[in-house]
Amino acid sequence: MHILVRKLLQRATPFKQGIVRRTYSTNKVHDIGQPTPATHPQLLKEGEITPGITTEEYISRRKRLLEVLPEKSLAIIAAAPIKMMTDVVPYTFRQDADYLYITGCQQPGGVAVLGHECGLCMFMPEATRHDVIWQGEVAGVDAALETFKAEKAHPLSKLRDILPGMIRGSSKLFHNMQTATPMYTELDDFQRAALTGKVKDLSNFTHELRWIKSPAELKLMKEAASIVCQGLLQTMFHSKMYPHEGMLAAKIEYESKMRGAQRMAFNPVVGGGSNGSVIHYSRNDQKIKNGDLVLMDVGCELHGYVSDLTRTWPPCGSFSSVHEELYNLVLETNKESMKLCRPGVSLRQIHNYSVEMLCKGFKEIGILKGSGSNSYHQLNPTSIGHYLGMDVHDSSNISYDRLLKPGVVITIEPGVYIPSIFDGPDRYRGIGIRIEDEVLITETGYEVLTGSMPKEVKHIESLLNNYSRGNGMEAQNNLEAASS
Repeated sequence: MHILVRKLLQRATPFKQGIVRRTYSTNKVHDIGQPTPATHPQLLKEGEITPGITTEEYISRRKRLLEVLPEKSLAIIAAAPIKMMTDVVPYTFRQDADYLYITGCQQPGGVAVLGHECGLCMFMPEATRHDVIWQGEVAGVDAALETFKAEKAHPLSKLRDILPGMIRGSSKLFHNMQTATPMYTELDDFQRAALTGKVKDLSNFTHELRWIKSPAELKLMKEAASIVCQGLLQTMFHSKMYPHEGMLAAKIEYESKMRGAQRMAFNPVVGGGSNGSVIHYSRNDQKIKNGDLVLMDVGCELHGYVSDLTRTWPPCGSFSSVHEELYNLVLETNKESMKLCRPGVSLRQIHNYSVEMLCKGFKEIGILKGSGSNSYHQLNPTSIGHYLGMDVHDSSNISYDRLLKPGVVITIEPGVYIPSIFDGPDRYRGIGIRIEDEVLITETGYEVLTGSMPKEVKHIESLLNNYSRGNGMEAQNNLEAASS
């Protein structure tokens, strides 16, 4: 036995040595605290700073921002802070959209400064040995220069020495007020500038840049939409066997992350029965009664870009006549409102049209008696939609009166939310219905990014009632083919 093993080892040795020479390299791949083409070739191509977004695109964003900033002005953008759940346990970190949009850095702690003379100057945190042991590597000065392509970079500890001189040499200061940090706002020079009216909000400029998406951004948004559609379809199938709000919330998160999403775009809204009439319901702790509807408003985030989708259905597999009557009104409003989506039309105009449709339908059904706006707002206090992109309510400084342009992504989400205490016919009380889709404005009209997710009554009932393991896989395959 020993002789046989020795012979096998002798035969294996040359082969093993050959593999070693060809496989391993003496060049160490350096971890900078976030994926790079070297550490995560499955996620990033060469020349990308974040998945799908190239170095050239990030540099172009900085140039465009400098073009709209006044001469000799300075923009200060801080990274999002870490927020603590307890003394040593942080909440899941999500980068500020403006900081990510300009730098590509996905980590906390940094401050970016953009100016006509200095270009992009990044102040980077310095990780101690203790930090690295407990939290891992972080991007420092070298990464700012080599990965994020900043013109200048300094340790964060030098900010108080360097930034005041930059502020004094500027005509105006713009900063991201959402992530403003005392690290720079408490500087004497910053406070003097604020007292003299030199400090303004930067988001008016960044939201304008982010409003129209590039082809690379749209590709990521389409992928995020496809992921949430596939996940919600599986959750819909799951709902018949497991009609619990919390279980459905867990299911959509599982399905989204298994398809590549990093996180949910927001805490899933899973409202069964009367909980569906609470617009931002988030408890997700009730069992859904047989015969009730469930309203699910969900979205996922893929490499910095989010999706947003709502469907309402009966887990039992059949709409009641009352549910179907209201559902078809909302569905018709959803489809007719989409027909208005094109360049040159504003979100406000689409909203006003949807209000007219819903008011007319509510009156015909008998749940809206008065003609005043207050009566309608009791049933639907929301807008028909919002802009979508890096944030769920993206580019929030852009007015809904702005005429839409190709490359803008919006949601179309009519709904009806009838509380249990509503002064109307008993049969309608405690019903919440919303049908939400993502819509891309194109040169000739629109494209529905969530169009592969069923929303017709007959399609939903057929899917729920004919579902089996085999049928479910077939439906999933058809959905993936439609969204590819």
